[in-house]
Amino acid sequence: MKKPVWLLTLSLLVPSPYFLPVAHALTPEERGLELAQEMDRRDTGWGDMKSEMLMVLRNKHGQESTRRLRGRSLEVTGDGDKSLSIFDEPADVKGTAFLSFTHATQPDDQWLYLPALKRVKRIASANKSGPFMGSEFAYEDLSSQEVEKYTYKWLRKEDVGGRAVHVLERYPVDKNSGYTRQIAWVDEIMYQPIKVEFYDRKDSLLKTLTFHDYKQYLDHFWRPDRMEMVNHQTGKSTTLSWSGYEFKAGLSDADFDKNALKRAR
Repeated sequence: MKKPVWLLTLSLLVPSPYFLPVAHALTPEERGLELAQEMDRRDTGWGDMKSEMLMVLRNKHGQESTRRLRGRSLEVTGDGDKSLSIFDEPADVKGTAFLSFTHATQPDDQWLYLPALKRVKRIASANKSGPFMGSEFAYEDLSSQEVEKYTYKWLRKEDVGGRAVHVLERYPVDKNSGYTRQIAWVDEIMYQPIKVEFYDRKDSLLKTLTFHDYKQYLDHFWRPDRMEMVNHQTGKSTTLSWSGYEFKAGLSDADFDKNALKRAR
């Protein structure tokens, strides 16, 4: 079969494959960074968001306590996101509010308002590995996961429950982190994590976080309805269940200043 003239001309312009430069194969570190950057790219542009949350704390005997709170988040161009969490129930924590300014390359700024004391407490960088309000989530777990906060290494691909996933290892840059490393299982379709393992400063498995019932919002952004954090060393666990997601809610920087902590109701 004769080739079209344009295809013959093109074949003369393309060098022989013997003279083409060999493509650079990505190292595991480069591939890991590339995956993290793609995850970030796909979750950029949501602007601001409101939600409601149910927090269930369980001790090692399975006894539960429940807390209800509201969340607000603001996407920040060129830096990490801002978030505000306000506790509504039970009565002993009502009015407690947590404000977090995530930064890409600098330590995060975080404050906790305690209504009983009527004062705002700053969370020191050295205390970011401490538990948030008695849960199995540390303060550092509540920051937005900026690419620059870690270095990366791609490990392998797996099939998990019929899902194709990338397995990614990441290492916190912050010397005050409570973790030496984390291993994340990232869904190949959503580019969102479905599981993360956290290793403590002795490099022993400390906690596992799993993500459940993802839904897509604005035809683009994926969010889980439920997250389960299990502490393997204490036997305790925490469940976070979200509802009432509202994107493009009209929030601004003024909704996230330190005075907003005391105004939170």
